[in-house]
Amino acid sequence: MKFVIQRVSQASVTIDGRVAGAIGKGFLVLIGVGQNDTREDADFYIKKMIGLRIFEDENGKTNLALKDVGGQLLLVSQFTLYANCKKGNRPSFIEAGSPEAAEHLYQYIVEECKKQVPVVETGEFGAHMKVSLCNEGPFTIILDENIGH
Repeated sequence: MKFVIQRVSQASVTIDGRVAGAIGKGFLVLIGVGQNDTREDADFYIKKMIGLRIFEDENGKTNLALKDVGGQLLLVSQFTLYANCKKGNRPSFIEAGSPEAAEHLYQYIVEECKKQVPVVETGEFGAHMKVSLCNEGPFTIILDENIGH
């Protein structure tokens, strides 16, 4: 599993000219699901993401979490996070989860986040999306197999 978390002042996803999801202050999260990912993996990533203290406190220190600032989430599925570019110039995506399994886990992530964060918006799984954001900082965190659990 891979989460690319960007701290934003605003973000939106447009599909075929219509806004599918939009948020103000919070996280735009690109989510990639791998072949062997489970709900337990998802639970670990969700907890880690929601607990990240990457918003500034009154002293300018990154010490506040999403809930501390009333932050929102925009969750976007992105299988291309599993691009393998080791051989040649055309990426391979064989490490990405099957569309059916990945969509199921993505929907699970969305539903679990809605239990903890008041505003959760999404893109549309498998759709061609245009993502717009204002990354504050810029501040981007990548959660992947390197965080361990």
